[in-house]
Amino acid sequence: MSTRRISIVAHVGNIGIGGENPIRIQSMATTDTNDTEGSVAQAKRIIDAGGELVRFTTQGTREAENMKNISARLKQDGYNTPLVADVHFTAHTADVAAQYCEKVRINPGNYVDPGRTFKHLEYTDEEYQAELQKIEAKLVPFINICKEHKTAVRIGVNHGSLSDRIMSRYGDTPEGIVESCMEFLRIFRREHFDDVVISIKASNTVVMVTTVRLLVKTMDQEDMHYPLHLGVTEAGEGEDGRIKSAVGIGALLTEGIGDTIRVSLSEEPECEIPVARKLVELIPECTLLRQQAEAGISDDTITLSLDASDWETLQLKAAMAVGALLIDRKATKLNILSAGYTPQQLEGLSDAILQAARIKFTKTEYISCPGCGRTLYNLQETIQRIKAATAHLVGLKIGIMGCIVNGPGEMADADYGYVGAGRGKISLYRGKECIEKNIPEDEAVDRLLQLIENDRK
Repeated sequence: MSTRRISIVAHVGNIGIGGENPIRIQSMATTDTNDTEGSVAQAKRIIDAGGELVRFTTQGTREAENMKNISARLKQDGYNTPLVADVHFTAHTADVAAQYCEKVRINPGNYVDPGRTFKHLEYTDEEYQAELQKIEAKLVPFINICKEHKTAVRIGVNHGSLSDRIMSRYGDTPEGIVESCMEFLRIFRREHFDDVVISIKASNTVVMVTTVRLLVKTMDQEDMHYPLHLGVTEAGEGEDGRIKSAVGIGALLTEGIGDTIRVSLSEEPECEIPVARKLVELIPECTLLRQQAEAGISDDTITLSLDASDWETLQLKAAMAVGALLIDRKATKLNILSAGYTPQQLEGLSDAILQAARIKFTKTEYISCPGCGRTLYNLQETIQRIKAATAHLVGLKIGIMGCIVNGPGEMADADYGYVGAGRGKISLYRGKECIEKNIPEDEAVDRLLQLIENDRK
């Protein structure tokens, strides 16, 4: 049985993350953060479902300031769960949010560096060092505010929003993703600030698992032992979203890696909590199942015999037990055996797990975000419309993204992308190339389908 990786404890409000603390479950609100009533109501639903942290997007200082009101209302009603502000693009917003939230998430890809444009930039070593000094100049005052207010920090790296600077020097590689994190982490350590949680997320499970493993190794080499937050970003919804999350998150949990998790589903945020809780509960059993499955690999095939009380548990258990084996290509075929289910059901589950591990594509792949306060169109309804019209396009990858933060980056290996560009406006992508900008929302799905149809002709 694998043992859990040892980390220091990050203190986030009234809870600890890491060390001997239980693995914490969290989710993110999808409301407009300026809507106090709606945000409080949704946070309560997340907390009542078992969420131990609730994150809100804070696009600017107005949203960051309103976190004070959201927090006060929740505490007034007896809810003391830590709140997290999610910051992109404007470092000053993080300074404001740190005064009102128990934790602030910053993204190294856009905290100081401008938004990703996929341009190659040339730096001398001196010029590159000057860019790092710009980061430190912004980060140290933020750290001091966090010290003053006892606010924790998440350094949250997303594969989809790496800066052009990092991409130009390291390429689109696990090493580049890890270095994006380490640049910030080294500054926090120099400033003697340890209430830090690290996350590296990707929509591709192979990238996510490979990179988190490399991060752990790199931190160990530099004698750093910060707690880790796990998640497969833009996992989608329904069965596919659950299976994809279980493959990526489960692969690491069964190796003893992970101190807090979020299952990112394109559904109501409270729906994420029971799935995340089940993954945590399944760690001991799936760790043993993984070891048994690896020992029994024959003819490039994993044979997995399982019992489960219901179909969703079977899906999660199977995906979690074999996730690491498939990602590491210990085998590329999967045979699941379980009483009470038809061969067709079990074969479909095997195919879904193989697709989540990027081995075998048997249906359309949807890379869809869970939505947040930055999403300015009906994400769930749009996903269903696009899926209904494209489900027959086996092997095609379509990204459906609420906003530009991770959109083009997480869709880097998608064939087409549908990205929120503003209130009621959508931009369409073919690969990384923006084909049409600012299309009215009521026309955008049809225009996407027309683009796909024209290309296929």
